[in-house]
Amino acid sequence: MAILSDIEETQSNQTQNSPPPTNPPPAAAKEKKEDNNTTSLLPNSGNGLDLESYSWGQSLEEVTITVPVPAGTKSRQIVCEIKKKSLKLGLKGEPAMIIDGELFGPVKVSDSFWQLEDQKTVSVLLTKFEEKNKSWWKSLVKGGPEIDTQKVQPENSKLSDLDPELRSTVEKMMFDQRQKQMGLPTSDQIQQQDLLKNFDFSKMKQVDKFSNMP
Repeated sequence: MAILSDIEETQSNQTQNSPPPTNPPPAAAKEKKEDNNTTSLLPNSGNGLDLESYSWGQSLEEVTITVPVPAGTKSRQIVCEIKKKSLKLGLKGEPAMIIDGELFGPVKVSDSFWQLEDQKTVSVLLTKFEEKNKSWWKSLVKGGPEIDTQKVQPENSKLSDLDPELRSTVEKMMFDQRQKQMGLPTSDQIQQQDLLKNFDFSKMKQVDKFSNMP
């Protein structure tokens, strides 16, 4: 028969040897908290972001990118590689690209293009690959700053509702792309042809006549 003191001693030993209650490690709890606090930025008026070296906007069908470059830049100085899942854009001779990464979503390369505006701005138009399940991009390239897609304004995604200057740029890019596909002159080439048509060559001949006189 067990003595009461022996029973109490056995219970005391079991209590001392029992493992403490398990609680989540502080580090894991902290990590989870940080994951839940990921920040998203408010989109700009074009449903994209204005960053230090470029800005971008989007509709459900397209993504537009505006990249300022030094005044007087020539088209041959631009490096722009548009692929289905990546984009590289920069200037020849520069140590780093302005944009270089995997796009947030795939694009149709044949319907995407770029051009230099006024020798000071590179404009890029990317056509999203999705045709049925269209969605908003959280960022231009993966790993870049993300926007809160819950705050986008669908009414601004239509071309008719874009800022007049941006709308003009996009319309010009789309027109030039169609002209190139059909083998026709671009808007700049048409403007040059109009200047030549309106130029008075008779005055130039008169100037040459006087310059050749002894």
